[in-house]
Amino acid sequence: MSSYTIPEVSNHNQMNAVLRAFAMSLGVALVGMGVGTVVPPALFLPLAVLEILLLVGAFFLRKRKAVGYTFLYVFTFLSGITTYPIVSYYLMTSGAQVVLGALASTFVVFFAMAVAGTKTKKDLSFLSGLLLTVLLALLTLSIMNLFWPFSSTAMFVYSIIGTVLFSLYVMYDFNQMKRMTITSDMVPLLALNLYLDFVNLFINLLRLIGFLSED
Repeated sequence: MSSYTIPEVSNHNQMNAVLRAFAMSLGVALVGMGVGTVVPPALFLPLAVLEILLLVGAFFLRKRKAVGYTFLYVFTFLSGITTYPIVSYYLMTSGAQVVLGALASTFVVFFAMAVAGTKTKKDLSFLSGLLLTVLLALLTLSIMNLFWPFSSTAMFVYSIIGTVLFSLYVMYDFNQMKRMTITSDMVPLLALNLYLDFVNLFINLLRLIGFLSED
């Protein structure tokens, strides 16, 4: 029996390590948002471009398992800074209730999809190609939006697609973590995946709820 239970316990411990690193990433991002309150507005665009470049770099580094804790926390810190203007905008235009509602909705959706991904017996790896294709399309559109802002209708449609995409990514990532043997080297990358799922889900839900609150 021990030869079967020891790997399972070890993987469970590594999963907990991923969740701890993910929670720490959210904390680092929160610190970044605090720093964002004093960052000159002129720096937000360069920081957003840098964040996107780091994200693209992460895609190339992931196959080499070269995403370490330093990369994870530097990225999430920058992400917190660049997320501040979005949150600040909705605090001013829609109010704290909308922002808190989006945050609460994010936690609920994230938890529900995490449970669904963990509990299902089906291997969801078949979703990988589709999710990545949609993600790259949205990433390209987000870069375009930095220079040629979308209309409110286009942003609403974009946010719906983004909400669905990152909800599915939460389910997919938890499903794959359950099925893989997690090593200590993989922890930062897996935590980064969860962080990206969470923060992008939050931003898209915030836009949706903000849009609907205008009616």
